Amino acid sequence: MKTWFITGGTPGGFGMAFADAALEEGDRVVVTARRPAELRAWAETHGDRVLVLPLDVTDTQQIHRAVSAAEARFGGIDVLVNNAGRGWYGSVEGMDDAAVRNLFELNFFAVLAVTRAVLPGMRARRSGWIVNMSSVAGLAGVLGFGHYTAAKHAIEGMTDVLRQEVAQLGIKVLAVEPGAFRTQAYAGFADEPVKETIEDYQEMLRTVRAAMVDQDGKQPGDPRLGARAVIAAINRDDPPHRLVLGSGGYDRVIDKLETTLTEIRAHEAVSRGSDFPPGH
Repeated sequence: MKTWFITGGTPGGFGMAFADAALEEGDRVVVTARRPAELRAWAETHGDRVLVLPLDVTDTQQIHRAVSAAEARFGGIDVLVNNAGRGWYGSVEGMDDAAVRNLFELNFFAVLAVTRAVLPGMRARRSGWIVNMSSVAGLAGVLGFGHYTAAKHAIEGMTDVLRQEVAQLGIKVLAVEPGAFRTQAYAGFADEPVKETIEDYQEMLRTVRAAMVDQDGKQPGDPRLGARAVIAAINRDDPPHRLVLGSGGYDRVIDKLETTLTEIRAHEAVSRGSDFPPGH
């Protein structure tokens, strides 16, 4: 029986899909949320196998209190799912500085802080899984979401190196890149008008916003199936390092990586020509 620690427990989101899937496996679940009262009725149906904790993942002290409470209740955390996050849209040039920093606080630095808080227990036990919910944007940039793309690229880079650092300690690390999934992620765009101050980008962002509003509730990905796919992946004898979820996301990532590889290979001579000559 594993104990899961899942951030971002918003009803209808990936966090709760992970929680339900883990419970179906017979495991125990700690779910954190900024509004834990929303999960009270759900938690009551699962008895002592569920612990719901209040957590703003941008508050380091709250993070350590939540991790300590989870370890005290269940004796340790076997699987960490860094799921909390949110996307903001705006141009790279024009997005407000404070908004950019807030975006990175939630989508990168909070993930780092939760990971650092959980790792000591996993190191002591020489076992554990860390699942970082990235995005297709972490592998293929999304127009209008430049800073979100940058934060998810940072997650990908950190995850790759962390995986190497902790492999000798019995800890495994997976990056998950969902495409468009039917969660609450798109629901807020209808209430977020274009705030761009640079006119040259306004039409592009209006188009981006309209597309997000139109897709809300129509996304092809099923978060329940996505969560089950992740559980199946980490239970494999040869688990992957990353897992792209959704057909559209898969196609986009493959196209991006193949195009990038073709371009890099086309300039191989230039790349190799920047070395000192042999023997120098």
